[in-house]
Amino acid sequence: MNIDLPTALPTIQADGFLLRALRRSDAGLIAFYAGDERVARMTRGIPHPFPPGAAEAMIARAQAPDRTEDIWAMDASAQGGSEVMGLIGLERLDRAQSQVAFWVAPAFWNTGVASKALQALLEADPHNAQTLFAEVFQDNPASARVLTNASFAYLGDAENFSVARGAKLPTWTYTRNLT
Repeated sequence: MNIDLPTALPTIQADGFLLRALRRSDAGLIAFYAGDERVARMTRGIPHPFPPGAAEAMIARAQAPDRTEDIWAMDASAQGGSEVMGLIGLERLDRAQSQVAFWVAPAFWNTGVASKALQALLEADPHNAQTLFAEVFQDNPASARVLTNASFAYLGDAENFSVARGAKLPTWTYTRNLT
């Protein structure tokens, strides 16, 4: 029997919405928003164009018991908003460290959604991490502001590959101690 069960991720209350585990029913909105070139270009792993089945594959990976990254949907449906305004994830690293990454759909840019989601995730600390890392492409100052406003400290410059752009790009790396 193939049913849509939530993963063991905690539901986290943010200011005006929930962070919750991904569901198969999220695939349409994830594909719609991730298919926007403006979103894909600012992430490492979202391809553009966004291929059919990619959202379903992402959800399956997010629900897998052996996953290394936990992904939450930013869901405002209880307040009459969208079921998916964006995604935020924590990838497990070693030594009580995790890396945070997020994207927000363009319809919700400049509304504080990313900042509220990050703050809720920091307060919940579902990985019991002592240190968090994050990186943004250097042509994405809005996401850099989200991090610095959440007390992430600049660590240094690096490079990472963008699938959507098909190139290595300069990044800013940030860190935040939670202990």
